[in-house]
Amino acid sequence: MNTKTPFKENGFLNEKLIFEKRKELSAFSLPPSEIDETAPEQILPSELLREKISEMPVVSELEVIRHFSRLSQWNHSIDTAFYPLGSCTMKYNPKINERIAGFPGFNSTHPEQPHSAAQGNLQLLHNLGKYLCELFGLDEISLQPAAGAQGELTGMMLIRAYLVKRDNNPRKKILIPSSAHGTNPASAALCGYQVVEISSNEKGCLDIQALQNAMNEDVAALMLTNPNTLGLFEEEIGKIAEVLHAKGGLVYLDGANMNAIVGVARPGDFGIDVMHLNLHKTFSTPHGGGGPGAGPVLVKSHLEPFLPIPRIVNKDGAFHLDTNFADSIGKVHSFYGNFKILARAYTYLLAYGSDHIRNVAEHSVLNANYVKAQLKDTYHLPYDRPVMHEVIFSDKVQNKFDVRTLDIAKRLMDYGFHPPTIYFPLIVPGAMMIEPTESESMETLDSFVSAMKQIAQEAETQPDLVRNAPYTTKITRLDEAEAARKPILRWKPQ
Repeated sequence: MNTKTPFKENGFLNEKLIFEKRKELSAFSLPPSEIDETAPEQILPSELLREKISEMPVVSELEVIRHFSRLSQWNHSIDTAFYPLGSCTMKYNPKINERIAGFPGFNSTHPEQPHSAAQGNLQLLHNLGKYLCELFGLDEISLQPAAGAQGELTGMMLIRAYLVKRDNNPRKKILIPSSAHGTNPASAALCGYQVVEISSNEKGCLDIQALQNAMNEDVAALMLTNPNTLGLFEEEIGKIAEVLHAKGGLVYLDGANMNAIVGVARPGDFGIDVMHLNLHKTFSTPHGGGGPGAGPVLVKSHLEPFLPIPRIVNKDGAFHLDTNFADSIGKVHSFYGNFKILARAYTYLLAYGSDHIRNVAEHSVLNANYVKAQLKDTYHLPYDRPVMHEVIFSDKVQNKFDVRTLDIAKRLMDYGFHPPTIYFPLIVPGAMMIEPTESESMETLDSFVSAMKQIAQEAETQPDLVRNAPYTTKITRLDEAEAARKPILRWKPQ
């Protein structure tokens, strides 16, 4: 190699230079084609053909492997360090889940094969649905939705279909608390509803008086998260449900935060009509980066006729996918959802069993309150109350030194931790949402607390150090405003 050529940049191979100088390399080889390549329309319709394909990098197989292996080492993952991403429940994914999902009978099943050849798969789905209904106190379930947001949309579609059937009137409005997840108003709007925001009270919970003032015969439902995004339990949930039901409305529960109450409290028992679950959160299947996921929808019996099809039924001792439901809202996902995610969740649920699943919630709540107690004298705590699965701090104290939440999050990366969720929920300016989950040990939490306290001290004594972080990561601080306005999403040749 010519040592005068700058083949290294920041300690890594300069791929652009390699692409230009070594175009004869190839990372693949294909057998000779049996199709006449002089007649490309035999392969693709002419309207799909391009005269020229943009220049692509030409590299060897080894360089491809090294490139993606290097990128993978830049990623933060739950298997390498603490991931306190509030409202996302980034907890450890037991490897037994992966092993079970990879069993040949699960891994190799084709969704089009006959039901008689997929009885084990269908039985797993049937059992999972029954267990989840029992665990959360509702009557029926659809495992189809592939994510929480799709579960929300499905729930809104069910509510609309039910109200049309009951009253021939879908109503006009959906009530949503000011602390709600951003997908809630989107799901309501997609179903044609007008969103009405309900304020929170001084305790960080839904204001009952504001709810009563907003509730009328135009309201189809309330979309509520409980525990809410402040990590607080809506203690008046029974009264909230009564307000909705008294005027013919329904209560939808955003189940993103079920890690705090699983095995301890059942939403169906406190008046919930329909809810979704994030199996990729509470039931520990890998997620992040856009998927995969699973967002099953659970309903009380009055909404059961409207569930998506196909539905799993046990008839004459065998399981089938049945589409014969006249009032169904139809399909919301191809086939029957993300099967291998459902298999992972089923494995996780069986591993705990009914006797121990409540340990998930109890340890999750204990860890969050431990972090709160350790940091409340260092960072501003907007709501000084016992929390559930997560705790919210703000940058109010550090603002005095011109250090913001983003700076704290960036500096935390230098200490080897993923930043928490920042600037959410929006009702807390400069929010830092920390969710330790049940996975983390006291030693890990103590290390995290120590790092947060050290950053607070740096903010006071060396604010520039915090404002310019991170320093130890592969990529240092970026111009995030420029990246948002002009994102570079693909490689382009020089």
